[in-house]
Amino acid sequence: QAQLVESGGGSVQTGGSLRLSCEGSGYTFSSYCMGWFRQAAGKEREGVATIAPDGRTMYAVSVQGRFTISKDNVKNTLYLQMNSLKPEDTAMYYCAASRYPRTVCGSAILAGPGNYWGQGTQVTVSS
Repeated sequence: QAQLVESGGGSVQTGGSLRLSCEGSGYTFSSYCMGWFRQAAGKEREGVATIAPDGRTMYAVSVQGRFTISKDNVKNTLYLQMNSLKPEDTAMYYCAASRYPRTVCGSAILAGPGNYWGQGTQVTVSS
């Protein structure tokens, strides 16, 4: 059974940066679709960024140019570098991974049933 554990969340001021990490166990990152989601209080979960096995990345419009998703297949760790943070980025951030190897990747795929999720890490951005 795969397990994903996020870390790196915290509180920062507007314009600050954070780097989230998602470490996997019982799971090999290299062949799977992976990504980050977030859910703010009272709002629906939304996809933030995804990375395909071949390294192709996709981002939500709201974070393009500010966030960067990456992964280290040797360390089995997924990252989300977040720069120029805004108060509207405040949310619980979750990493997700496809249950099966994928050549195609995206938030819609990861949001489907049966995939793996971490427990979340809180990001709070104050103005």
